[in-house]
Amino acid sequence: MSNQRIKTPCVGLCSTVYGDLVCRGCKRFHHEVVNWNAYSNEEKRAVWLRLEKLLAQVMTAKLEVFDARLLRQQLETRQIRFVVEQSPYCWAYQLLARGSRVIQQLEAYGVALLPEFRQWSLPQLRDAIDREFFLLSAAHYERYIAPRFLVAGIEQRI
Repeated sequence: MSNQRIKTPCVGLCSTVYGDLVCRGCKRFHHEVVNWNAYSNEEKRAVWLRLEKLLAQVMTAKLEVFDARLLRQQLETRQIRFVVEQSPYCWAYQLLARGSRVIQQLEAYGVALLPEFRQWSLPQLRDAIDREFFLLSAAHYERYIAPRFLVAGIEQRI
């Protein structure tokens, strides 16, 4: 793996420039994308942690990482970037995001699909995971973030 640390969740598919409140690429909120470079390390960690928890929630419902050491070794060998400090389930997502079309034996990477997903193709599974991750991020925004922006907007007008 490259020694270069991943400094942002951005994956280069930003949809916030088209007006989305939640990016379809990295799943951050519009204001997080816009203000990322001004965020403190603590604020960045909070965003990373939220994204990790949501993604791990989706991943654990679809597959099992039975050998995290092997998964990490395979990612490093194939030079697939991942955040070492994150859950191995987030590493597995990076594996699927980069290799779903070429992986023949997922078990060789220390990962196994849960029984209800074993008939799915890996690209189909990757797309389903990405959609569910986006929906969870959007729901989180609607539940916890949007109400604060509405209140702040009303208070500014008063």
